[in-house]
Amino acid sequence: MNQPSVRSGYTLPVFACASAIAALRHLQSPLQSPSSATVDLLDPAELADIPIEQVATLPDGAALAITRSDPGDNLDLTRHTPVWAVVRWAEPSQPRIQIQGGEGVGQIDGADPAIYTYARRLLQTNLERLLPADRAIQVTVILPEGKALALRTSNAAFGVVDGLSLLGTTGIAQPLSAPGQLEAFRSEIQEKAKTLDTLVFCLGENGLDLALQQGIRPECRVKTANWLGPLLVEAALQGITGILLFGYHGKLIKLAGGIFHTHHHVADGRQEILAAVCAEVGLPTERIQQMLTSETTEAGLELLREWGKAARVYGAIATRIDQRTQQYIRKHCDHSPQIGTILFDRRRQIIVKSANSEALLAHVC
Repeated sequence: MNQPSVRSGYTLPVFACASAIAALRHLQSPLQSPSSATVDLLDPAELADIPIEQVATLPDGAALAITRSDPGDNLDLTRHTPVWAVVRWAEPSQPRIQIQGGEGVGQIDGADPAIYTYARRLLQTNLERLLPADRAIQVTVILPEGKALALRTSNAAFGVVDGLSLLGTTGIAQPLSAPGQLEAFRSEIQEKAKTLDTLVFCLGENGLDLALQQGIRPECRVKTANWLGPLLVEAALQGITGILLFGYHGKLIKLAGGIFHTHHHVADGRQEILAAVCAEVGLPTERIQQMLTSETTEAGLELLREWGKAARVYGAIATRIDQRTQQYIRKHCDHSPQIGTILFDRRRQIIVKSANSEALLAHVC
């Protein structure tokens, strides 16, 4: 039976940009209420026509436009969430395009708005083309449901509070959690296995970006999303001899407990795994209990750092991940590649590298 095709959508920055374009057009011509906005995605180099739900002039003369997020065939909690942009004229002496986060846009460590590089570049480039040379504007992105939705994400683990982030390196939202996407991931591994013997598995954008900063060659990276189990087996079947697991500790710690599909809808148990490893290395009962009741693995890591036990506990976790991963692959394949693990925290700082990872880095850097 043929695998049903999956539909890609667009990332949140694209909808914020579309709203801003429509608001600016309305600000320039109040009698016009555009029903769509064309966004140059920049990456990839293509145009996207985004429906505009509402446009209005506000009492202070600013313009408001609203779109609604469509991430495609993906288990994305931002589906259908409204994305607002308010655009108002600014003093010509100010920067031509000022971008700020309003209600529902998270703050990074409680300070700067969580509007990342791609989102800013997208807004700047698209709006610059529509803005007269002698004018300046202030753009405020608002996610009315952002605070409530953020409570269901891991944003806080990465230092983003009080809302969602406009994150992404591309305008296309690939349906990473849709079952059909697994086949695309497998195909990518099959292609890479023709020329490479060692791969670096990254769950998401943070891992992909940080891997480059660590000197890892771009072509060695594979984005896995939450499909780690089947992709590990696929790599082994394709003759890959080494796999470096590179990811956020709050996700990869699940592998230490034998959980190889990391989406929270499937399984969790992170604090329980952390507490079990603390017991394994001999921490006192009261501290094990603190790990078990810690709000997040990030909070547990901070406690371990306070106690001077982070290196010991996370060294054991990384070793467990290596071992459990090899055991998992051997259940499904005659041989297992060498497995190494590198874990980073919410500040994107490396916590630990397993002993195996050092040897694998030599193949991929």
